[in-house]
Amino acid sequence: MSGREQLHELRQQAHDKGIEGNSKMTEGELRKALNQVGKGMDPQMAKQMAKQAKR
Repeated sequence: MSGREQLHELRQQAHDKGIEGNSKMTEGELRKALNQVGKGMDPQMAKQMAKQAKR
């Protein structure tokens, strides 16, 4: 699977898990947010935390 296909798959997974507005998230941010949602965190909170972690 190419990097582009993999990123598309991550974005689809994020959408399915309720992480809205993920089109500008990096691959790393998507992975962190999906991991947090998998542990029970609210999807939008996970998105915010993943975006803040890179700063």
